[in-house]
Amino acid sequence: MNKAITDGLNFMPPAFIDGLLDWSSEDGTPGSLTYDGAANAALVASDPDFGPCLELQKTATLQKLRYMGDTPILPGCYLQVKVRFKVLSGLFPSVRIAAWAGGPGGAHVTGLDETGPELLPNTYGRIYEVSAIIGTGDRTGVDMVWGNEPVFAHIGLDMTGDNGAVVRIETVLVEDKTSIFHRKLMGWVDVRDYGAVGDGITDDRQAFLAADADAQGREVVVSEGVYYIATSLTINSPIRFEGTLIMPPAERLMITSNFEYKTYEAAFGNEREALIRALAALFNFTDHESLDLGGRRIQLDSPIDVHAAVGNKNNFGNRRVLRNGSLEATASAGWDTTVVTSSASYATASPLTLSNVVNVANIAVGSLVSGAGVGREVYVTEVDTGSGTVTLSQRLINPAATQSYTFERFKYLLDFSGFSGMSRFQITNVEFACLGNSSGLLLPFSGYAWHVHSNWFLRPKDRGLTSFNEGCYGMSLYNNEFYSNEYNDLAQNRTTIAYNTNSNDVKIRDNMSVRFKHFGVMARAGHIITGNHFWQGDGAAVGERTAGIVFTARNCTSVITGNYVDNCFIEVVNEHANYSNVGPAASPFGSISISGNIFIVSNVAAWFTFFRLAPYGTGHNMDGISVVGNTFKVLGSDIIDRIETVDTSNGGFDHALTKNITFQGNTFREITNRTENPALVEVSQPAASATWTYSHAAQIPFGGQLRRVSSWSAIGPIQDGANVTRFEAPYFTPNVGAGGSSVNISWPAARKGSLQLNLRSDKAA
Repeated sequence: MNKAITDGLNFMPPAFIDGLLDWSSEDGTPGSLTYDGAANAALVASDPDFGPCLELQKTATLQKLRYMGDTPILPGCYLQVKVRFKVLSGLFPSVRIAAWAGGPGGAHVTGLDETGPELLPNTYGRIYEVSAIIGTGDRTGVDMVWGNEPVFAHIGLDMTGDNGAVVRIETVLVEDKTSIFHRKLMGWVDVRDYGAVGDGITDDRQAFLAADADAQGREVVVSEGVYYIATSLTINSPIRFEGTLIMPPAERLMITSNFEYKTYEAAFGNEREALIRALAALFNFTDHESLDLGGRRIQLDSPIDVHAAVGNKNNFGNRRVLRNGSLEATASAGWDTTVVTSSASYATASPLTLSNVVNVANIAVGSLVSGAGVGREVYVTEVDTGSGTVTLSQRLINPAATQSYTFERFKYLLDFSGFSGMSRFQITNVEFACLGNSSGLLLPFSGYAWHVHSNWFLRPKDRGLTSFNEGCYGMSLYNNEFYSNEYNDLAQNRTTIAYNTNSNDVKIRDNMSVRFKHFGVMARAGHIITGNHFWQGDGAAVGERTAGIVFTARNCTSVITGNYVDNCFIEVVNEHANYSNVGPAASPFGSISISGNIFIVSNVAAWFTFFRLAPYGTGHNMDGISVVGNTFKVLGSDIIDRIETVDTSNGGFDHALTKNITFQGNTFREITNRTENPALVEVSQPAASATWTYSHAAQIPFGGQLRRVSSWSAIGPIQDGANVTRFEAPYFTPNVGAGGSSVNISWPAARKGSLQLNLRSDKAA
C-alpha cells in the first residue's frame, strides 16, 4: 500500500533551493522562527555530491530543522523520513531524524517519542544517511510509535552535541513504507496499525474500534499478541484473530460480520471461554439469530451456565438458534451431582410447598426431589432461605406430614435454569455427548415454543433433557436420537430418562430412544406424540419392562399416533394430580387417543401389558380412552394374557362410572385375550334354557364391567326344546356375575340357538 499512489497524497516537503521560509529553526509550528535570512543558514546552488542543498552551521546545543508544512499521519500508514548529509568542518555533531506531533486543531500531542536513532559521523566530507520511521502501530522497525491521536507532523532533523560544525544537507526525503509492514497489499487492516499494544495489560479497545471504523469492508486482523479489552466491544467488519483477547467476564465481544464459534475460539484461545462469549453475544445483539458451532467438538469439564454467560438478562423472547456442533463432557468432578438430604414438612393445603426445610440454603433450584410419597420427576423451582421453604414443580402424592427428602442437582452441558423466561430458542444438529459424565439440557424456569430437533443425546448420566418447571410449554422435540448410558443394565435397574415435561402442549415427534428407564415422563396435558421409536428391552430371558411414556396427569388430553413402542408400555397415572376422586379436582382418567402404533415385546412374563392405568386413591372413573388401529405383537414363543391392565397397588376404579371407552380395529398376535369395546360377539346355547349367561370378562378393558347390550340379532332360528322355531325377543341384564362382567339373556321360556351381540363396557353419556 502506498498512499501517495492510492490516495494521491504528497508527503514530500519542498526542496531547500525553493526557499527557507518553509523551514523552521524551532518546532515548525505557525509563527516559529525560520532559516530565511538566518546568519547560520545558506543555500548552496551546486554541491558536487548533492547538487542544490542547505548549509547549516551548528550554533545551538539542540539545533532543529523542521518543515513548517503539515505532513499527514494516517492510521495504518508508515512514513520513512530520510536525510543525506556531510560534515565540512568543526566538531562532529550527532544527527537524528526528528518530528513534532500535531493533533486535531493543531495542538501538540505530548508524551510521544519524537526523535529517531542518532548517528555520530567521524569523517569530513563523507556522505552519511540518517533515517527513522513514523507510524501509528507498535511494530518492529517503527522508531516513533504515535498511535491514533496525531494527525500531522512537522518533520526534519536535530543536531546535538558541540557547536561550530558546518553541515551540508541534501534534502529531507519522506516515503510511504507501509508495504514493508503489510503482508498483503489490500483487503485488511491490522489493529496494531491503530495503536493496539497487545501486551495483555494496556486497554486496546480504542485501537480495535479505530481499525473497525477504517476497515470499510476490509478484514480486521488481530496480529500476534494478547490484547486486553476493558469493556464490551462490537466489531462490524470481518475479523481474523492471530492473537487472543482478555476481557472481564461481565463484558461482551459482539462480532456482527463473521459471527460463529470458530471466530470466538480464535479470539479467546479456549473452547469453553469461546462458547461462553459466543452465547453472551447471541443474546445481546440483533444482527444474527443463530450461532453456528461450525461442526466443532467442544470439550467441557463443567456445565455452561447460559444465564451467567449472558449476564444481563433474565428474560428473552426473540428467536435464537444454536446449531451444528458437538458438546462433549470430559471426565471431571465438575459434573458430580450435588446431593442434599433434609427434613421438611408438607401439607395438602399448599401442595407445591415444602416448609420448615432443614439446610434449605444448600438446596439448588433444579434439583430432583425424591422421598416417600414423591412422584416421578418432581423438581425444585424456587428456594426461599428466609422462610425456609422450597417450591416444587408438581404436587406430591401423600407423604407424611414431616419426613426426610433427598434433593439431587444433576449437572447439564447446557443449563438455562437461571432464566426466569426464555422462549423461541432452537437447538438443531448439536451432539450432546454426555458420555456417562453429565446430563444434556436443562430448560429455563418458564418459556414457550422451544424447538429441539435433529440432535443426539449420547449416554446422559442422569437425564437427556429436563424441564424443572414450565420452560417446556409448547415445546417441539423432534427428530432427535437418545442413547442410554445404561444399555447393558436390566430395565428395572435403570435410572436415566430421555426427557420430561412439566407444562402443556408439547410435541414429541420422530425421535429415537434406546434403553432408558423411561423415554418420557409428561405432566399436564395437550401433548402430541407421533412417529417415535422408543426401545427399552434388555437381555433377560424373562425380563421386566418399564414405561416408555408416563402421563402423570390422569386426564392428559393427548394423542399417541404412529409410534414404535418397543419392549415398554404406556402408563397413565395421577401421581402429579390430586389423588382424591371427589370434588372438582377429580377429573377422570382419560382424554387420550392411541392409534396406529406398533407395539412389540419379547422375553416377558404372561402378565405384561402395553397400556396401564395406575390410580392413586380409590373410586376413580374413566372417560375418553380410544385405542384404535394399533398392532400388538409378541415376538418369539411368548404369549401374554392381554394388552391393557390397571395397576391396583395404590388404588382402583369405580367401573360403573366408565364412559366413552373405545378399543377397536386393533391387531393381536400371541395375545390370549383380545380387548374390544364395543365388542361384537356370538353367544350360543346348545341346550334350551330360559336364561343364557355369557361372560365377557376376557374382552372388557381394564377389568371393567359389562354395562350395555347396544344391539342384537339371531344367528339362525331360535328354538325351544322340541326344536320348534320361536319368534320372540329376549331381554338383557348386563353387569351380573363376578365383577359385573357377564350378561343374562332372558327368554319367555327355555330356548336354544345363537345370538350376535354388540356389547359395551361403558355407560351411555
